[in-house]
Amino acid sequence: MVCDRQPLLDIARGVAVVWMTAFHFSFDLSHYGFTHQDFYRDPFWTIQRTCILSLFLFCAGFGQAMAVQAGQSWGRFWRRWLQIAACALAVSAGSALMFPNSWIYFGVLHGMALMLIVCRATASWGRWLWLAGLFAVLLAWFAPQVHAALPSVAPLDTSALNWIGLISHKPITEDYVPVLPWIGVMWWGMAAGQLALSKGWMQRSPIRTNTVPIPQLAWVGRWSLSWYMLHQPLLIGLLTLASSLR
Repeated sequence: MVCDRQPLLDIARGVAVVWMTAFHFSFDLSHYGFTHQDFYRDPFWTIQRTCILSLFLFCAGFGQAMAVQAGQSWGRFWRRWLQIAACALAVSAGSALMFPNSWIYFGVLHGMALMLIVCRATASWGRWLWLAGLFAVLLAWFAPQVHAALPSVAPLDTSALNWIGLISHKPITEDYVPVLPWIGVMWWGMAAGQLALSKGWMQRSPIRTNTVPIPQLAWVGRWSLSWYMLHQPLLIGLLTLASSLR
């Protein structure tokens, strides 16, 4: 069974995609020397990254709530999952060519691939998803203090285990989206989706596919994975050409 499209969810994804594209374009401008910004420490940029990522993962959790409610089979889930996992591998390969010393080994798509499995498997938790999400966020928040108090947990900082997120410091990589705290945001998205569906809020929404106020955003939201995979190669190609002409 296939769940109906929800324009509001597509618009939210579309907002995240457009915001992400503007963010990445700004990053690329700095990388190629057209501007000079600190994307790794400046709160103006780091807070934006957190907001963009949170919106993406919240929407992913909300979408899983809709899929489960619509009776989506595990087979259909795995077909979509394989697309995400394959794209994650492609991102790793591409980033290794461009950033050999800080390539992406567990970025947003890697994290999403793992977290979607966890989210789907825990869909029956219901209201407990709110508490689980809070626990995940707090666990990652206090991880540096745990490292300081318990040196025995130092292996969690290694590349073999830092994908969990219980780290004392961020590893050197261009994109890092560990399970903790981000599974918490996806759990909150699923909890919000289950609540909205149980209250009938989605069914009573006045926005339908043919009455979307910003159809372009909804379209982008429906093709978010394709856009994600294509936008950076296009932007980098354009800026490489612009750099050669300077």
